[in-house]
Amino acid sequence: MFPYELNVVELPLSTNFRGLSVREIALFEGPAGWSEFSPFIEYDSKESSIWLKAALESAINPAPKKIRDGIEVNATLPNIKVKEVKNLLSKFPGCKTVKIKINSFSSDKELLVEVLNHIPDAKFRLDVNGQWNLEEAIINLNGYENEFGSKIDYVEQPCLNVDDLAQLRKKTGLKIAVDESIRKHLNQDLSKIKEVADIAVIKWAPSGGISAALALIEKIDLPVVISSALESSIGISHGLSLAQSAPNLYGACGLGTASLFNSDVTRNPLTIINGEIKNKKVVPDLIDKLKAKPDRQIWWQNRINQIYQEGLI
Repeated sequence: MFPYELNVVELPLSTNFRGLSVREIALFEGPAGWSEFSPFIEYDSKESSIWLKAALESAINPAPKKIRDGIEVNATLPNIKVKEVKNLLSKFPGCKTVKIKINSFSSDKELLVEVLNHIPDAKFRLDVNGQWNLEEAIINLNGYENEFGSKIDYVEQPCLNVDDLAQLRKKTGLKIAVDESIRKHLNQDLSKIKEVADIAVIKWAPSGGISAALALIEKIDLPVVISSALESSIGISHGLSLAQSAPNLYGACGLGTASLFNSDVTRNPLTIINGEIKNKKVVPDLIDKLKAKPDRQIWWQNRINQIYQEGLI
């Protein structure tokens, strides 16, 4: 069974993200330091077990040898109101690349216009989370490409269907990045992802840990962006370790999302300075202040126990 003491905390968000206003995270300390287990509440045992493998690896094993120090990061904007853009951008000082969660060109183009009012030389990453079919993707991306042209760095997961992605790639001049096509299909042959995408988005925890992520990166053989899954500074530190060791980093990474929390787990969080984060060991000295209620502590402990009972670890 799980050998470490579990500490469940609640981190309030400054804006709604993925339908959440509070993020629950389970922390524990192993021989190599603190780690984080934070699959989203709706994930089943099988999917959550991958996150637990990642958390255990980083608690037990030291980070791999790094090939770079500071990591450039992008700003991340949920699908917010235009009037909220300025305040949220201020949480990402010096970031020139801006990732925005979008629904459609007609509903969200003004978000890009507003970003340009504050960062005239911004580059955009449009995250669709696979919600378009092929026809919708063509229509929407034509709109964005015609309006914003080279200011679009790439569009992330415009469609979930791989065949649609292959067709879309022939219809647009924009680069395509994939996220869900990778992390939701880890047990499938991913060697052909490069036929439908230009960039791979890799996340530390959903990949099963740093070692598994590095193996995945080698197999996919595409430029990579290391991103986060709305983690505390502890989870972000492990994502940064992955970014520091990944051989074919594409550019700015999506590892600035701890800025979306009103409170982090430590008085000394990882911070963005001039668009970059320097990695460091993080000690969660605010656990007592942020501790979840006892029933949530029990829920998370039972979640981990269930993973072990099902033989997934």
